[in-house]
Amino acid sequence: MPISDHIGGFIRPGFNPLLVTDAPTIGTASSGVGLDISIAFTAPSDVGGGAITSYEAVATDTVSGVVFIASGSSTPISITGLTDGQSYTTTVTAINAYGPSGISGTSNSVTAQNLVGELYAWGYNNKGQLGHGNTTKYSSPVQVGALTTWKQVSSANTWAQAVKSDGTLWTWGYNGQGQLGDGTTTDRSSPTQVGVLTNWDNVSSVFRTATSVKTDGTLWSWGQGASGTLGNGTTTNISSPVQVGALTNWLRTSAGYYHCHATKTDGTLWSWGSGGAGQLGDNAQTNRSSPVQVGSLTTWDNVTGGFSWGAGITTDGKLYTWGESGAGQGGHGNTTETSSPVQVGALTTWSKIAGGKSSAAAIKTDGTLWAWGWNNYGQLGDGTTTNRSSPVQIGSLTTWAVIVPSVNQMLAVKTDGTLWAWGAGAGGGLGQGNQTNYSSPVQVGSLTTWLAIVGMGGCSSEGFSFALKTP
Repeated sequence: MPISDHIGGFIRPGFNPLLVTDAPTIGTASSGVGLDISIAFTAPSDVGGGAITSYEAVATDTVSGVVFIASGSSTPISITGLTDGQSYTTTVTAINAYGPSGISGTSNSVTAQNLVGELYAWGYNNKGQLGHGNTTKYSSPVQVGALTTWKQVSSANTWAQAVKSDGTLWTWGYNGQGQLGDGTTTDRSSPTQVGVLTNWDNVSSVFRTATSVKTDGTLWSWGQGASGTLGNGTTTNISSPVQVGALTNWLRTSAGYYHCHATKTDGTLWSWGSGGAGQLGDNAQTNRSSPVQVGSLTTWDNVTGGFSWGAGITTDGKLYTWGESGAGQGGHGNTTETSSPVQVGALTTWSKIAGGKSSAAAIKTDGTLWAWGWNNYGQLGDGTTTNRSSPVQIGSLTTWAVIVPSVNQMLAVKTDGTLWAWGAGAGGGLGQGNQTNYSSPVQVGSLTTWLAIVGMGGCSSEGFSFALKTP
């Protein structure tokens, strides 16, 4: 039976609920390359009278109600051809020989965005981390090469890694611990391809460790192994990608300083690496050299990490933090350290979260921007250098779309395609053509074609930045 019939509440003659499979359990919907959405879900435990033959995923435009449908044999399923800038919720249905199951619950809302374009970099460049083929500082955005197919960049300290729309992996910058993944410890000042594979999906950069999830759901890491940051059960440096375990249900990684977080397609959260301040969120204060589950929630969506702390938003819009909070980065109105996730307030309107060294920024569903934590360089953007132990709104605008903090800087893109920066200006990482600190958001240039901030890095007050722009 066509899923569209089922959506409208039609039940075909002869439908027998004892024979059809149970409904799948919805997971997380996330935007992919170009105008597509990836829907993660968990297979039903009871398949009724026969094995599941396929799944059908449905993306519904939250404004117009227009429906897009795609089929697949397992999680995740991608739905393509969506409308740029439109928000969608998704559901999944399982099908066996007797027909479709009931419809799963509804996923989080996700916006389809064509986030593939030109790559720009600027700021501190002592190890060639900007990818321009030199070690020259740039205080304004400069394009990296001439390609228009960059999808994602992640950076840390003095190196960077990126994925192109063709699924290839590229790295550059400092390589002392093998974090560039090319089998050497040689620095690179221009993007260099890692191997020949074309199934890399998303990457995340720890201090000197790289993690990535491939399109097949496998998890990989390389670089520095200290404190267990590779997640492969060792503390040994590795200069080429190595698979972490054998699972194929990893969804997305997010890095802290010497620790990592990752979500699975079933909505669970996992951590590994340094845990002395409770930053792994596993209710302990010890290092882990293999992934360990964080609590029992199955609704994790957007997760980030800072120096010795972590934060995440669940699919129901709740904000949680854990780990160190000496500068108030826990957001609970105090400086108390916690070793497991604790909800920040009672709001259910949080949408996006990003963590810096000891500060955080978040965007709500209404497009407002909030920040808290360490503020010595004005990186919270509230016009002061005063630390904040609870989220404070930055201005009154409702047009913030993307936010990425670094060590002591922040970058943001608004819905109108403009790029903004504030915090520590040393190294030129704010893109203002100078090295001045700013305690409130200032626009970077005058372009309105910025797609996203794809990475920030740096050490102390000197930062560097990456952003994608429409060709």
